[in-house]
Amino acid sequence: MLLDVARRRARTGVTLLLAFAFAACAHSSPRSSVFGLRSSEVGLRSSDAPAYLFSYFRGNGDDGVHLAWSADGITWTALNNGKAVITPKITGDGVGWQDWNSKAALMRDPSIIYGPDKQFHMVWTVAWTDHGIGVAHSADLIHWSEQTRVPVMDHEANALNAWAPDLFYDAVTKQYVIVWATSILGRFPATDSVAQKTSRGRADHRLYYVTTKDFKTYSHAALLYDGGFCAIDGTITKRGDTYYLVMKDETFYPVQTRNLRIASSKRATGPYGPASPSFTSKDTEGPSVLQTPDWSYIYYDEYTRGRYGAVRTKDFEHFEPFTDSLHAPRMRHGSAFLAPTWVLKALQALDTTAH
Repeated sequence: MLLDVARRRARTGVTLLLAFAFAACAHSSPRSSVFGLRSSEVGLRSSDAPAYLFSYFRGNGDDGVHLAWSADGITWTALNNGKAVITPKITGDGVGWQDWNSKAALMRDPSIIYGPDKQFHMVWTVAWTDHGIGVAHSADLIHWSEQTRVPVMDHEANALNAWAPDLFYDAVTKQYVIVWATSILGRFPATDSVAQKTSRGRADHRLYYVTTKDFKTYSHAALLYDGGFCAIDGTITKRGDTYYLVMKDETFYPVQTRNLRIASSKRATGPYGPASPSFTSKDTEGPSVLQTPDWSYIYYDEYTRGRYGAVRTKDFEHFEPFTDSLHAPRMRHGSAFLAPTWVLKALQALDTTAH
């Protein structure tokens, strides 16, 4: 049962601090970092008060991508009367995990960012065992471009999937980095014994990436991170001159912890160093990072408990939990992102429209 606002604030002691941090972020100078970017680098004037949005899916992702908004990063409210703002059009392989011969059009694990071209770009998992990912674009999150399947792992005959693509814009190289997880049978034999068993072999995932400047041409898929363990749900963020890769350790044996770890680098595409110990509890996944001038907030899906969790950090080594302060609709693996306030107002107008 949700606690009332006063009790949540008393228990965590961070709610007001978080609200002040977001307020400072909204009125920060051009030097302040938001989601790893200055306002000017994501198409926002420094005087703009940005809106905080969250993309997510429900169920199996059949009905599309949902959005929520927040004034403080703590209380999230569903938009568009709780209905999806975009529905899936791309059919891929696998209505479920290990459904090798079925077909489905899904929108799972949506990742959205607002680019310096003043367009929103979104990537997502099109189906459970497909080798491609979905890409679409929008100026306002209401009207969307044609959906495109990018065949990131079609060249790997022994790949089992292409899961949870995540977008990051690197202002240094002026290109987008798309990270996702794939298991390729037999590729990492040293850790196969600790990976999940499937009817086709061990699902020993690693993180891969491509880069693009225009979402028309893409680099060849390359390995982003092999930390000596099965990893999925990678997301990149930047604080100062350091890039951080937050990911889920998907180790199954001998003990299933399945929680979040972090590695760092001086380049968006690595090499990344050794992963930290876990900083979240068992069964946590789908991290998304929100940068403010003082803190980095990491949201994640507590998927076996039916809720979202969160921590905050200043150095990616020490973490303060504030899960009990969060108030949100039932969300599954998504992304927090920045948007101009006019976009939020247009989305809020949908709530007054009968559907």
